[in-house]
Amino acid sequence: MYYAIVFLHVFVSIAMIGIVLLQSGKGAEMGASFGAGGSQTVFGASGGNTFMNKLTTGAAIIFMLTSLSLAHLSSSGNSSSIMSGKKAPAAPAQQSAPAAPAAPQGAAPAQPMQAPAAPAAPVK
Repeated sequence: MYYAIVFLHVFVSIAMIGIVLLQSGKGAEMGASFGAGGSQTVFGASGGNTFMNKLTTGAAIIFMLTSLSLAHLSSSGNSSSIMSGKKAPAAPAQQSAPAAPAAPQGAAPAQPMQAPAAPAAPVK
């Protein structure tokens, strides 16, 4: 079933590309609206639906239905993960903070370092 819908989807998409490329554009007769003569105008009545327009509409409807069907079939069913059989890793043992090194006998206790002072602004 799945492969039949995939085949239909690919066939309809290729057919729709061909159908759209065979049609003339809406602005194909643009010169007619500026007095070059012709039966169609750019913003005038489009006339009745032609066979190609109906074919394009039908192909688009089939394309959308097969897209929705494939999305539904892909999301349902056996949804498994490659990680489903794996166990979670054990949490690492918490380590205490390393002890500060001992100061040698008679030495002054270590002072925290201070950031250097900002340079003074130049005088103008």
